[in-house]
Amino acid sequence: MSAVSVDISKGVAEARERLDAHTREIVQWHFDPKTGCPFWLDYAARDLDFDPRDAIRGYADLDRFPPFQDEWLRGGPVRRWVPKAYADQPITAFETGGSTGVPKSRININDFRIDYELFSQTLSDGSFPRGADWLMLGPSGPRRLRLAVEHLAQHRGGICFGLDLDPRWVTKLVKAGRMEEMHAYKEHVIQQALTLLRAHPGIECLFATPKLLEALCEKVSLRKVGIKGVFCGGTQMTPQFHRFAREELCENGEVDFVPTYGNTLMGLACHKPFDPADNYAIIYHPPCPRSMMEVVVPDDPMRLVAYGETGRARLTTLTREFFVPRFLERDEGERTPPCERYPWDGIANVRPFSGFATPIVEGVY
Repeated sequence: MSAVSVDISKGVAEARERLDAHTREIVQWHFDPKTGCPFWLDYAARDLDFDPRDAIRGYADLDRFPPFQDEWLRGGPVRRWVPKAYADQPITAFETGGSTGVPKSRININDFRIDYELFSQTLSDGSFPRGADWLMLGPSGPRRLRLAVEHLAQHRGGICFGLDLDPRWVTKLVKAGRMEEMHAYKEHVIQQALTLLRAHPGIECLFATPKLLEALCEKVSLRKVGIKGVFCGGTQMTPQFHRFAREELCENGEVDFVPTYGNTLMGLACHKPFDPADNYAIIYHPPCPRSMMEVVVPDDPMRLVAYGETGRARLTTLTREFFVPRFLERDEGERTPPCERYPWDGIANVRPFSGFATPIVEGVY
């Protein structure tokens, strides 16, 4: 066994110990009558035949919970998700979904700040300079991503410039086949971005979804307008787009390209450091131990697929603000092994789950 393999094996074991200890701490917190979350306290009393504080001794024990249902997050009262220990804290409600029906809501206090401060540690100061301003070319409104990118800019000493973008309207236009209006709306969004880039030369960092990044680069050279680093996220991040983004949109490394995968429930997963040997596969590793993303057999979601095989993404969120055990995401990908920087499983080439009877409509993501 090589020295590198020994180092990774040691890191894997240490990461698992941290995850088990963190799981015990979070379960104790959410199911303690003094600090816990009203939803989980009621759920345990009504639907569980065990006391989680006694039964959950490590991460694997969370399989005793049935899969988390996203319908639980639709509608109110949203304060049932606020842990009693945080009852007097200012609460933010972020939404996800909502193009049809009632959107899902997730409460936040500081999780989005913590997640993006951890992510900030992975960014190069050369490509994302401290003190530089940012442009947020993504969804606005009641979404975690907008405030999170703004906090990321502020945490790094910059100012974040935003624009108006309603992804639910884009999705409705696509579903209705009103493609001319959809393209007109996208042009409206890009024109807002161009106006800001031309008016504020201090903008050197950019967040964009894949589709909007490509649309922006049809108008300008990122390098010529002063962009040094691009933080890009979305489920349309295929290996083909990854290569196109690095070689064409980001001009063969003249602009740094940092792909990420995140959502309102999980937070933010970082990408494995770019390696040409991965053939432009985008491999994400969740922010363990705050959340875990695993690849499971769609028809048997308590069983992981083998490395390299395709399965459905299963999320577990473990923070003092929010506990979500074993939630089946609407995405799929390939299970990948731990790496030196992230000694726990990853997921490659995330894309909409193919097992749905009705395909998911992807608007600006």
